[in-house]
This record gives sequence, C-alpha cells and structure tokens, in this order.
Amino acid sequence: MNRHNRSKGFTLIELMIAIAIVGILVAIAVPAYQDSVRKSRRGQAKADLVEIAQLAERFRTVNNTYTGFAIPAGMNVSPRQGTAFYNIAIANQNATGYTLTATPQGVQTQDTCGTLGLNAAGAKTPTTDRCW
Repeated sequence: MNRHNRSKGFTLIELMIAIAIVGILVAIAVPAYQDSVRKSRRGQAKADLVEIAQLAERFRTVNNTYTGFAIPAGMNVSPRQGTAFYNIAIANQNATGYTLTATPQGVQTQDTCGTLGLNAAGAKTPTTDRCW
C-alpha cells in the first residue's frame, strides 16, 4: 500500500508568481490613478478661475474698470474646503485688464501643467490643450 498523500494548497513558487503579478498591476495602476487625481484637482482650479473671472466681469460692468476688484474671501484657494491644492491670485490688474493665476501647492506641484492663468481677454496659460 503505497499511498501518496499530496497536500492541498499553493506552493511557494505559485505564491511568488501571484505576488509578482499583483506587484506589476499596482506599478501600472497607481501612477495612472495619481495622474487622474491631479487632473481632477486641475479641473476644479480651472472652474474656480472661470468663476472668479465672471465676478471680475460683473465688477467691470458696474464700475467700468477692473481697478479695485478683489478676489472674494475664501475664493483664493482651490478647492475652497479641505486641503488647498492651488492658491489663486490676481495680478497685472489695471483699468482694462487682469490676470488670474492658480499656483499648485503641495502634492499638486507634481502636475506638469504648473501654474494656470486666465486673463481678461480669455487667454489661458499654459496654452496646451491637455492643461485646459
């Protein structure tokens, strides 16, 4: 009576192959996820810039100048609640124009688009379609 009693379960090699496959999947998925998160944060900052630009245009309609327009309290960061990933400021402000900028902060500085800009004429920086 020669019985071979094979144990049930995974061998060490099978387990190592499974771990290697999971590692490869993680190595591919994590950077793609991080890029998606950065893109989402950038989208929020762009929306905030456009909203502030609309406020500036309303100010100019009433006052016939951009001089004196200020970013309303609490709107100088994006997003407005939670961790701020962009600081929003107004520059080059005069009677006929302005430039709004959204400067990345913290982990968002890894975004290759960098500082986003929008001026009174509607010109956007950087000019690449990927960023706007």
